[in-house]
Amino acid sequence: MTIRRQYSLPNCTLILEGLSNEAAPADATDARPMLSILVNAECQFVGINKKLHGGRTFLENLVKAVSAYAQECLSGVRHPQDSQENGDRIHLEKIEGTNLHRLTWQPAEDANEQPVEIELTTVQLFDLVEAVDQFVADTRTLPDISIELKPVSRRYRKPDEPIAQRAIPATLGVVGLALTGFIAFLLPIPEVRKPEPKPQASPTQTTPNSQPSPPGNPPTP
Repeated sequence: MTIRRQYSLPNCTLILEGLSNEAAPADATDARPMLSILVNAECQFVGINKKLHGGRTFLENLVKAVSAYAQECLSGVRHPQDSQENGDRIHLEKIEGTNLHRLTWQPAEDANEQPVEIELTTVQLFDLVEAVDQFVADTRTLPDISIELKPVSRRYRKPDEPIAQRAIPATLGVVGLALTGFIAFLLPIPEVRKPEPKPQASPTQTTPNSQPSPPGNPPTP
C-alpha cells in the first residue's frame, strides 16, 4: 500500500509517496504507518506551473540546499552548499537588486528532463523552508534523513574592516579637538577689570565739648 505524506503551506506544498518497511518499529503515540522507502517526491508552489519532482536523491539535495540557504539569509553569512554529484542538483541564490530568490533544479542525466529555474518571493521561500522543517521533524517519515548543522568555515566570514577605516572616527575626533584649540588660541584674551570700590557713607560729625542745653533756656550762640 502506498503511503502519502503532504506538508502544505499557503504558498508551497511538499508531497512524499512511498512504502512502509514492516521491520520499522511502531510508535504508540502515532498510529500512522512508517514511510521508510521513498518512491516519489514533489514540490510545487502556488501560482507557478513548474513542478519539481524526483526520488530520494532529489529530496536529500532539496533539504540540504534549503537548509543552507535559509541559514545564509538569516545570518547574513554565506553558507557553502554541499556539492551534489549524484544528479537532481538543487541550488538557491539571491537575485541581485530584487527581493527574489532563484531556485535551480538540474535533473539527473538519465531523467531526460530539462533544467528548471523558478523565481521565488521571500514568502514562497520561507514556506518552502517550513515545509522542509515539518518533514524533517516528522519521525514517521524517512527518519534517516536529517539536517546536519555545521559551523561555517572562517574563510566564508565577512572580512574585518581595515584598521585605517576603523581609525577614521578617532582621527576625526583628534583633529576636531586640535582645530578647536587653535581657534581658541587666535581669539583675543578678554580684558579683566577690577571692580571699583563703592563710596562709603561718612558718619555724622559731632561738636567736641558740646553739652546739652538745660531745659527752658535757649541755647547760647
